Amino acid sequence: MAAFMKATTAAAGPAARQERAQPLAVADVHAAHADFVWRSLARLGVRDEDLPDMLQEVFLVVHRRLDTYDGTSKLTSWLFGICLRIAAADRRRAHRKRERAFANVPEPAVGSASGPERALQARQELEALLDALPLERRAIFVMFEIDGLSCQQIAEALDVPVGTVHSRLHAARRAFEKALVRSRARAAREA
Repeated sequence: MAAFMKATTAAAGPAARQERAQPLAVADVHAAHADFVWRSLARLGVRDEDLPDMLQEVFLVVHRRLDTYDGTSKLTSWLFGICLRIAAADRRRAHRKRERAFANVPEPAVGSASGPERALQARQELEALLDALPLERRAIFVMFEIDGLSCQQIAEALDVPVGTVHSRLHAARRAFEKALVRSRARAAREA
């Protein structure tokens, strides 16, 4: 086993070797990366009211699987993979897609919406368009277009080649634009 750890540590980069030099503790991983996990789950479309529960699910997986982390990739890449699987499982739950919590039932808009009503409609439209994207494309699209990260930063965070980031971003933009055109055409027909 010691030879295996030396071989995997030697094959990994200096940062990974440093991470694996000392055993990782879940509390340390949580303290260092909870914000990253929270942002990743939000980028993947987990609803705001579900974020605390999904964050806890991610760290439950980390608690169970931390001993399998071998240091061959960045810890954030490993965590993002867990976030991706947790968000995908959340999306598959059909009852989650339909229920919305409201403090008060919204009144139907009379005439043209403006101000806060229009901002709410725009946010809901954006969320619906982003929900239509596959999770990996959605994450890259949000990181680039909304969070303002460069392709190089995204590639480093996800531990993928820059070319993969470019191709997924291009595909996400194309899918987003098509969905936006369909949404606006549907709204025009209903009006």
